[in-house]
Order: sequence, then C-alpha cells, then structure tokens
Amino acid sequence: MKRHATAIWRGALGDGTGSLTTQSGALSDHGYSFKARFQDETGKSGTNPEELLAAAHAGCFAMQLSHFLAENGTPAEELKARAVVSVEQASAGFEITESAITLEAKVPGIEEGTFRELADKAKAGCPVSKALGAIKVSLDARLV
Repeated sequence: MKRHATAIWRGALGDGTGSLTTQSGALSDHGYSFKARFQDETGKSGTNPEELLAAAHAGCFAMQLSHFLAENGTPAEELKARAVVSVEQASAGFEITESAITLEAKVPGIEEGTFRELADKAKAGCPVSKALGAIKVSLDARLV
C-alpha cells in the first residue's frame, strides 16, 4: 500500500507560497506558507507540515488503540485523540522535537490498568509513532 501527496512551492522561503494536494482529495491545492508555518500561532493562515503530521499521528494512534480495545473485548464508544507537534529553532534551522498525544476515551467496562496498558501499546505500535522514532512521543490518556 502506498499513499501520496504533492507539494508545489513558488518563491523564496519568507515570501513564497505553496499548495498541497493529497491522493484522497482531502487537500486540493490547499495553501501553505512561511507565515502559516512559523508566524501565525492561530493556525488560520493555512496549513503546515507540522499540523498535518499532528493530524496523522492523532488519527493513527486512535485507530491503533481502537483495534487493541476491540481485541480486548472492550470496544471504545469514543476516542478523542489530539497530537501537538512541537517545532523548535535549532542551530541549523528548525527541528521537530516532540509529538504529545492527549486522549479522552469513553470505553465502557474497561479497568484503568488495562486501559493504560493498551494506550501505551498503541502509542508505541502505531505506524506514525514508529516513524517518529527520532523525537519524543508522549501520551496523556484518561477515561472520561
């Protein structure tokens, strides 16, 4: 299985603009820019690679955990996963330093210890977490 996306960039870093298109069409010539990536903390200027990475990580983790919970005989009613990807300035530019996942889970009939064990297993085992092996990946999970 392979998935693809295309990025087109025009101009210099600071004043250039780009567009992203995904295979699924979820993004179709969707704009991104330096401002959207490094200056606008509201996130309203357009998307950026870190936001897309956060979405991928949250989605992957939630799917992986849902599988483990179902295998355990305690399928989730709802998993609300949020990933925050941190980008920091380093000596040679910028680098992604962390992806922090927070989870609010409605899982009827599960014991707290089992829930934590399965959530940790999903954090370690989801393909995006594995791909992010060079950075810190943290998890704050709770039953609601």
